[in-house]
Amino acid sequence: MRGPVRRAAVLPVGAGLAVAAALLLIGTVTDGSTTGPRTDSTPTSSTATPTPGTAAAAHTVAVTSESGATVAAPRARPPAPALTGTDLDGNPVSLAALRGEVVVLNVWGSWCAPCRAEAGDLALLNGEVRGAGVRFLGINTRDRDRDAARSFVRAHGLDFPSLHDPAGALLLRFPPEVLNPQTIPSTLIVDREGRVAVAIGGAVSAARLKPLIDRVAAEG
Repeated sequence: MRGPVRRAAVLPVGAGLAVAAALLLIGTVTDGSTTGPRTDSTPTSSTATPTPGTAAAAHTVAVTSESGATVAAPRARPPAPALTGTDLDGNPVSLAALRGEVVVLNVWGSWCAPCRAEAGDLALLNGEVRGAGVRFLGINTRDRDRDAARSFVRAHGLDFPSLHDPAGALLLRFPPEVLNPQTIPSTLIVDREGRVAVAIGGAVSAARLKPLIDRVAAEG
């Protein structure tokens, strides 16, 4: 069986080789991900060709495993797109309202088995880091029934808001090199300036995710 596809790094536009070599890479992976309301967890991957002038073309991105995910150097971080909408109870929510805090952005669906596997760790971390200038925000995708999503939240003790995104429109605002809309779950860490510092596809664990959160939170 072939292993996960690894994308070649995309060098920042106009950067010299010496600068590019010093940049850390944002880690993403498709291990354990799902592509829709299904019971298997077949890895998926896609390769997109960046268009000159786009956010994807201006930043360095690579594919690694969750265990090998790293924090990208600030100059290599793409800006997170504007994310606005309503939560599972119909209340207005936006990523911009959390600017100045580190945001752990988790994409999930109630139908997704790997999402269920990681939910307990996310609930635990949310409680641990809440007082350290870190907030969790979910994007609930492909759940047209809000009741199913709310039941998932209650069952797993996820005490943070989630944008309701049944059609996946919010996911398409990200460059695919940063967030593959076919990879559910996915987790991003957005720094205090609204830039994506870490990107991981597939289920995460508290042991692997917390050091990455701590490193971004420790930045000035």
